[in-house]
Order: sequence, then structure tokens, then C-alpha cells
Amino acid sequence: MAIFSTKRPRRSPDLAGKGLPQLLARLARILSSHWQRSLAAAAGVMVLLVLAAAAADKAVDDLSLPGAESQQAVDLLQAHSPAFGGVDSMLVFTVDEGKVSDPAPKAAIEGALAKVRELEGVGLAASPFEPGGQVSEDGRLAAVDVRYSSDPATIVKADGEALIAAGETAEPEVQVEARGVLIDLASEQAAPVGELIGVAVAIVLLLLLFRSGAAMAATLIGALVGVVAGQVLLAAVSAPLGLPTFAAFLAVMIGLGAGIDYSLLIIGRYREQRAAGDGMQDAAARAAATSGTTVVAAGLIVMVAIAGLLVIGVPYVGKMGVGAAIAVAAVVVSALTILPIMIGAFGRRLVPKKAAHVEASAAFARWGEIVTRRPWASIAAGVVVLLIFAAPVTQLRIGQPDDGNQTESRTQRVAYDQLTEAFGPGSNGPFLLAVDTPKGAPETERQLGALQRAIADTPGIASVPAASLSEDGEIATIFAIPATAPQDARTSALLDRLREDVIPRATAGTPLKVYVGGNVAGFEDTSDKVGGRLPLFISVVIGLSVLLLVMVFRSLWIPLVSALFNLLSVAAAYGVVVAVFQEGIGASLIGADSGVPIIFFLPVMLFAILFGLSMDYNVFLLSRIHEAYNAGDGPRESVIHGMARIGKVVVFAGLIMAAVFLSFVTQNDLIGKMFGVGLGLAILIDVLIVRMVIAPAVVTLLGDRAWWLPAWMDRALPNVSLEGRRETVEVEPEREKVPVAGGMRPDAAHDDAPDEDAPESPPMAIPVA
Repeated sequence: MAIFSTKRPRRSPDLAGKGLPQLLARLARILSSHWQRSLAAAAGVMVLLVLAAAAADKAVDDLSLPGAESQQAVDLLQAHSPAFGGVDSMLVFTVDEGKVSDPAPKAAIEGALAKVRELEGVGLAASPFEPGGQVSEDGRLAAVDVRYSSDPATIVKADGEALIAAGETAEPEVQVEARGVLIDLASEQAAPVGELIGVAVAIVLLLLLFRSGAAMAATLIGALVGVVAGQVLLAAVSAPLGLPTFAAFLAVMIGLGAGIDYSLLIIGRYREQRAAGDGMQDAAARAAATSGTTVVAAGLIVMVAIAGLLVIGVPYVGKMGVGAAIAVAAVVVSALTILPIMIGAFGRRLVPKKAAHVEASAAFARWGEIVTRRPWASIAAGVVVLLIFAAPVTQLRIGQPDDGNQTESRTQRVAYDQLTEAFGPGSNGPFLLAVDTPKGAPETERQLGALQRAIADTPGIASVPAASLSEDGEIATIFAIPATAPQDARTSALLDRLREDVIPRATAGTPLKVYVGGNVAGFEDTSDKVGGRLPLFISVVIGLSVLLLVMVFRSLWIPLVSALFNLLSVAAAYGVVVAVFQEGIGASLIGADSGVPIIFFLPVMLFAILFGLSMDYNVFLLSRIHEAYNAGDGPRESVIHGMARIGKVVVFAGLIMAAVFLSFVTQNDLIGKMFGVGLGLAILIDVLIVRMVIAPAVVTLLGDRAWWLPAWMDRALPNVSLEGRRETVEVEPEREKVPVAGGMRPDAAHDDAPDEDAPESPPMAIPVA
């Protein structure tokens, strides 16, 4: 099947020597022809980045929520009782027979706690046998809250391992379990198992796509250099920008998937041009001017969508988006610079051995004919499938996954269950009240006692230990233990009742100022903040993405329809996450428990990331359809021809990205598993349903209107050229072509990179198809 019509092109090559395509073409020519010097320069840049990262300060996870009551509680505690304002963990000691207060178990526990208090940064590790200590009614369990007063930025994995080692010195007299921030750090996965699995699958898929080890290697190198550069850059800027540590995890996941896709697109186009007869530098320039421009547009859309998280108003969520955007920028730059260097280094080994390896796919052409023959039926079928996947979203329950959602074999889950049995479910999520008190006032003790009694008498409160004054006497700390679990809706309702009714009545007429904090309160405050900003966030992400697509394709209807179906695709992703983690469908296969609530920031993060990545595949597909349309094909023919050219690439790119994301379910972290499942399956749904079924059918139905833009808007918006436009790039005069099996290729004698000092032939401008 002919890929391009011989009709007169609809657009003339009127931008010779101008614009981004021309710039990228010249850059690719320079880098590929002088690849040794370029490689040395790239290595030098990487060394500078590594040195900058090594000299940078360690970033502090800023989990603050400005203006929230829970944040005011934290600020007050950090100012007057640092041990209660820092990170903490809990050691749980149990015995099978007898009591923990028996001589041998008690001595073992006291000895272990003495070692714990010697650890650097530990500010409090009180004996459970002192007044106010936590010992179960049956005497078989003792719990110790270990609080660190050191800067949270200095807490590392080794601190958690040291805490566990110190606690375990009480064995075998007692059994020791633990939970909390330090324990989570200690159990972090050291080896990059997920990354290695993702790369291994990518290697297999790239070999199947390219049938070339050299093309696979060049693609992977281009992507991995970008991922490494992104991680080093994040390490260098994390402290000044205040990026959270989770940003690095997201950056690896998104950077690896997007980086391989971007590199795949450029290398694939380069090989097409070589099979068509272009020399090395000509093909590199054409690939950069066409697919390279597509990569820039796609990467920009992803960055804009993810950076849209800044409007949520939760600093660490917005900064996670900034970190992910930096990672995407790094892989875009790598694809545009490292790949031309690889082209020069690999030389003729990147030339396809058979033209069939790069020619249009007859199978995808037939599929395009099927989809476009009955476009309404194709759209209806695709929408039905999306709605089936999205159906569970109606059961979406936002919550705060905790140690109760860990697998039963992990020490955090064992400790959680033991504490629940001994002290009730609310013991795992107490309210922490910071009470601002007048220093030295004689009536303060009485007022605190009245407040404590009022809280203890509130239905839903299990217990309220006595208030404790800070050393400076300016604040008091009260723990209120709910009778229900942290994830229980009744706990949230209890929090509202305390804040809005019980505490105001109990402190009326007193100088006491009470701020309710703790993990549950912090989660509720953050959820309220996110919910309030959600409409603005969605509007910003969709609006900016649509605007960019309008500028890229000079089309009004295509961006609007794409945004609509992207929303369906995101809804399907939400449904998949709910089905797996809340309903438990397949959860055991990935080491997760069922009934897990969805962490509050996952829906907004998934929305931003998926909306951006979906637009990536949209750009990949529509750019080749647009290219065929501009070359003279009719609306339906352009869809068939475009799918024949890019369909296989889009499907393989989607499979690779999905594999990279899904490989992260090997993480111990439950939230990491949620992101891996949500992103991985969502990409598969988007590529196989939206891009391969719905999008081609929609373009067919729109006909010529698909590429229509009002004249006033065309004049007002910047013209962002894409490979669908017939641009001109400077290339050398064509080398002599000789026939090869299945096509034409340059004379083998000219395949290798030219001598760097040899004079270059004068360039000439020819149109890029």
C-alpha cells in the first residue's frame, strides 16, 4: 500500500531555514558527524552535574500544609517540644507466656531501651513500666514510642536499621516488632529491582520491534543517559527547590518509560530514512526535524500537565510534579543530543538489514481500514470498554493507607495488629493536641484537666492520658485515642466534632488555644485542601494541554475531542486502581492487601501524569496522520496510511512504558505499587483502546474539519511546527544510492561517519516528508 499520495501537498515548504525543526536538524548533523567530540562534551556535562549533586545539601522532605490546623499543631510542638514534633517509630515487645513485667522480660526490654537511647538523634524512649507507659491489660505487651529530636533531613536508612538492631537485643526473652517512619526507611528496597525488570522487558520488546541489537542499544542508551542525568540533576536541585524524596521515585518511573518511548520514535524514523536512501547525516537531520520535533511537543505537554500540580496548593504534591517535570525535560534533551551521537558512533550498524523492518505495516493498515469503515461502531465499542474499566471508580474511597494495609508477614503489619488487639484500633492513629498555654498561670492545670475530661467524655474517644507540659511551660500535649481505626469514617467525623464543638466549648473563657494534629488530622486537612483546588487543577491541566495541541496541529476539534477521551482514559485508570486495591482483584499477586483506601494525592498525580502521557501517544499518532493528510491524502486515507506507519511504534512504545510502570509493583512501598498498577494498566488501556480504536475513528468522522482552525485563532497563536507540516531542512547532496534487499541504501563505502576535518559539502534545502 502506498503511504503517501502523489497529489499536490496542501502546505508548501514555506519555512526554510526557520523554526525548531531546522534547529534540531542542524544540531543532529553536527552531533552525528562529530560524535567523538560530542560524546566527550556530553561526558563532561555529566561529570559537572555529578559534582554539583555531590556538593549539594541533602533535601528535607517538607510535608507542611500552610494554614492548616494540623500544621499549626506541628509548628507549636517543634518550637517547644522537639521530640513530639520530629519523626517517630514504635517498638512493640510481647511474650507468649507470663507478663512483660516479669523479671527476665523486663530486664531484656530495659536493656534494649538503654541501647535505643544511645542512638544518635533519639530524644525520647520512655520505659513502658513508668507511670503513663503503655502495657496491655493482660500484661503480655509493652509498646514504646521512640521519638527523634534531630533534623528529619538527617534521618536515613541506617538509622532505621540501627533502631531495629537495638530493639532486637531484647530477644529471645521477648518478641520484638516495630512500625513507623524509621522502620519504613529500614525496609526500603536497596536493589533497583523494578528498574532492572523494566529495562529487561524493554530490551526484549525493542529487539522485536527493530530486529537490530544496535538500534536497541542506541535507544536504551539515549533513554538511560536521560534518566541518570535527571536523577543527578534532581539531587543537585532538591535542596534549593525543596523537592520531596518521593519525587526521585516518580522521576525514575516516568523518565524511564518516556525516555525509551522518545528515543524509540527518533531511532525508528532515522532507520526509515536510511532505508529510503538517505545518508547518515541526512537521515539524522530528517529524524530530528520530524520525530525530534514531535518529542519536544510531547515532552512539553507532559511537563505542563505534571507541573499543573502546583495549583493544588499542597507544597510537597506540587514539588513532586516539578521533580517529575525535570525528569521528563532531561530525557527529552537526551533524546535530542545523545541519540545523534549514538547514530554517529554506531554508523551503518543502525541501517536496517531489510526494508521490511521499517516499511509500513500491512497489518496496521488493515486495522485502520476496519476501524475507519464503521467509525461510529468503533467509537461506541471503545467507549463501552472504557466505561467497564471505569465502573469501579464509583466506589473510590480516599483514605490514608497505613501499616494495617501491609502484607501480614511484614513487621509493620504485625506490630499494627498487636497494638490494635492490645489497645484498640484507634491506638494506631491518635489525635495529638498541642495546647498553647500561658506560662506560669496557676489556673492552667485546672483548665487542662477540664479540657481532658471533656475530650474523654466525647462518644468515640477510647482514652485520654493526662496532659504533659513542655519544659518551658508554654505548651501542653494531650493524646486522644479514638475508639475507631484511622481509616474509619467515624474517626474523621470524631475529628470534626472535637474541632467544631467539644474543644471550643471546653476552652471557652480560658486563654487556652488548642490545635488538633496527628496523622489523621493532617490527612483530613490535606484532603480538604486538595478537594477545594481540584476544579482549578483539572481546568489548568486540560486547558494548557488543549492549547498546546491547538498550536501544534493548527486544529480546534482534534484537541477538544482528545481531551474528552483522555478524561475517559483517566477514569478507567481510577477504576483499575480501585478494583485492585479496594476490591482486592489480583491484589495478592502483587503482594498487596485488599480493602486498601486510595491515598489522597494519587488521583491528582495519576490525572496529571496520565493526561500528559496520553497526549504523548496522541501526538505520535496524529502527527503521522497529519503528515499523510498534508501530503494529499483524504481524511480516511490519511488515517489508514498514518496508522500503517506509526501504529506498530505506538503499540510497542505503549507496551514498553506499561512494562516499566508495572515492574514497580515489586516495590515494598504500597503507594509505589499503586502508581505502578495505575500507570501501567492505564497506558495499556489508552494505547490499545483510545489510540488504536477511538482516535482513528474520530479523525475519520471529523473529515477535513479535523484540521480546521478559525482564522483569527490561527493568527493569534504561535505556530509550533510538527512533523505533519512539510518543513525544509538543510541536508547534504544525496549520496549515490545502491539497491539492497527490499529497497535502496547509500553506498556502503560512504556509510561510516566522515572525517571530522574534511570539508563539508554545501547544504541544500529539501522538503521533509
